[in-house]
Amino acid sequence: MLDILVRAGCFVGIIILGGVLRKIKFFKEEDFTVLSKIVLRITLPAAIVTSFAGKKVELSMLLLSLMGIGIGAVYIGLAFALNRRKTKEDTIFDVVNLSGYNIGAFTMPFVQSFLGPVGVISTSLFDVGNAFVCLGGSHGIGICLKQGGKLSIKKIIRTMLRSVAFDTYLIMLLIGMAKITLPSPILSFAQLIGNANPFIAMLMIGVGFKLSGDKKKIGRIVRTLFVRYGVGLVFALSCFYLLPFPREVKVALMILAFGPFPSSSPIYTDDLEGDVGLSSALNSISIVCSITFIVIILMVML
Repeated sequence: MLDILVRAGCFVGIIILGGVLRKIKFFKEEDFTVLSKIVLRITLPAAIVTSFAGKKVELSMLLLSLMGIGIGAVYIGLAFALNRRKTKEDTIFDVVNLSGYNIGAFTMPFVQSFLGPVGVISTSLFDVGNAFVCLGGSHGIGICLKQGGKLSIKKIIRTMLRSVAFDTYLIMLLIGMAKITLPSPILSFAQLIGNANPFIAMLMIGVGFKLSGDKKKIGRIVRTLFVRYGVGLVFALSCFYLLPFPREVKVALMILAFGPFPSSSPIYTDDLEGDVGLSSALNSISIVCSITFIVIILMVML
């Protein structure tokens, strides 16, 4: 259990480091965009290749991918419902920030350490569905809303396919289903780059972190966290008591249900000209909340 706390503390420490480096002018605010491009286009795709390497995917297990899409769709629906009497900008912010999970850089290490291969494969498959939402789907919906308010499936799919990370997920899923093994030099190269993903993603969040004392923003954070973890609790209990999966898979899904907001949220918020400081603050606070919930789940279930 000490390993969990140490790793979680390291994540928080890197976020604080990013904030401090921005404060002392080592990083400028515009450097957030540079770091975000490195994460989305280089380190995250490499981490995806590494996580899928050598894992065979059975068609029956794709149900977990559908669950990843389904829970993301629930959050997007809630984003529209919560903002039906508010501005278009509020809706776009919640669509991008409320949906999806940070699995590759955050949840996966916990699963790897405590649940073994079955948990890792289950988490990877769930993350394929999650990628549909947080690595293109929610961004595509945000773009449609910003450009006129009409949702276009073609435009959303086009946005998803322009995401390097999403394309990598699709390619690796097909490779896994075809039982193809990638050459070891490619895997070694991907692993070397992918290992940097947690550090750069957390550093990016710290660089983007900025929160004023505005009570409306504090209220927005509390409301968003309440909705997020309230739905997460219902999802976790449903997975454990209703699904006919092995215990390791159920525990993995419970951990996923309490994962933090995706590290891509501040990136897409920035692209859609939203409140990056608020998005980064939500991201950072959700990491602390998720650490607490995941530690409790592991202590109770293992």
